[in-house]
Amino acid sequence: MSRFWKIALAVIVVVLVAGFFIVRHHGKAGDAAAGAQANGEGQGKDQPPVPVTVVPVASQDVPVYLTALGTVQARNTVTVRPQVGGQLMKLNFQEGQEVKKGDVIAEIDPRTIQSQYDQSVAKLKQDQALAATAKNNLDRSTNLVSKGGQQYVSKQDLDNLKNSLDQAVATANADQAAIRAAQVQLGFTKVIAPIDGLAGIRSVDAGNIVATTDAIVTLTELHPIYVMFFLPEKNLDLVRGSTTDGSLSALEVSALDRVDSHAIATGHLDVLDNTIDTSTGTFRLRSLFDNEKTQLWPGQFVNVQLKVRTVKNGLVVPAQAVQRGPDGDYVYLVQGDNTVKMQAVETATEVGDSHVMLTKGVKVGDKVVTEGQFRLKPGSKIQPLAPGQVPAAPTADELQKSQQAGKQGRQGGKRGG
Repeated sequence: MSRFWKIALAVIVVVLVAGFFIVRHHGKAGDAAAGAQANGEGQGKDQPPVPVTVVPVASQDVPVYLTALGTVQARNTVTVRPQVGGQLMKLNFQEGQEVKKGDVIAEIDPRTIQSQYDQSVAKLKQDQALAATAKNNLDRSTNLVSKGGQQYVSKQDLDNLKNSLDQAVATANADQAAIRAAQVQLGFTKVIAPIDGLAGIRSVDAGNIVATTDAIVTLTELHPIYVMFFLPEKNLDLVRGSTTDGSLSALEVSALDRVDSHAIATGHLDVLDNTIDTSTGTFRLRSLFDNEKTQLWPGQFVNVQLKVRTVKNGLVVPAQAVQRGPDGDYVYLVQGDNTVKMQAVETATEVGDSHVMLTKGVKVGDKVVTEGQFRLKPGSKIQPLAPGQVPAAPTADELQKSQQAGKQGRQGGKRGG
């Protein structure tokens, strides 16, 4: 045999041997897969129902809110400045103290203005005496003119006497005006609180010389107080159309803490601003709060909820029942045979801290799964449990069936090997 045929024969033998081992290996793998599949199908048929928490879809009136970030703003803020200059003698308030309108919060040295007042009073008395003298002179001259029809006083002298009296009276009136001006200035030496408010940190200490441009303290009104916030312009018609009589005070506004979102205070809408900000596409709103317990503080940031309407008989489920998938939101809906299916739904708004309102996909009384969804797939058999309920312990028969199923699975695995 030639060398060529020897090499060809050797190659053929190697190929046949390799093919034999490959076929044998695939046959064993196929038998193992078939056994595993058969074993799995058997286990799927015998698998017990999955215990899950089930809650029915409820019907209730649901308030609809618009939310925004708000800023607390004082209703009135006044920087108190003296209206006369002088030495600041006394401060009658404590920093952080609430003062009432009309309280004397500071006193300025009144001695200079008091002396001006006293001078005005003395000047008035002097000019009143001159006016009395001019009046007496005029009266005597008038009596002489009319006595016996004789002309004892010329008409020119009589006119001069009348003019002197008028001049003296006018001077006395000017003195009275000067007294009133001095009284006003004297009153300004006691600095009066113009509003009810909380005193801030003082800007000057007692003993300093103050001018009318110097600030003493800033008073901030806290009761009531404003909360300012912004909403997108698309919500403008919704807000304006939320009241039948056009009264914004009918719309309830809640201020929520930014840490745990609990309600701090409740007020009402006060004003809608008259323009939309073209740079942000938002409009400004102002709400009013009584703030009787000083829950809100000027400059504080709060979350704002504006109640615009109430949906009657809304469909409400726990928030954890709604799952998000590639095609949108869905719930596991319980069927009559205690199996589940994936039901697409549409969510509308949050209801409290733990529920949501649905607008599509379910009806009142439908049961949805709220806990245990990760163990489910469409068609899964379930054991429905009420919230807080735990599944019952397995019975002896169930344990025995489970053990037998486990033994059969192990034997099948051995046969497949």
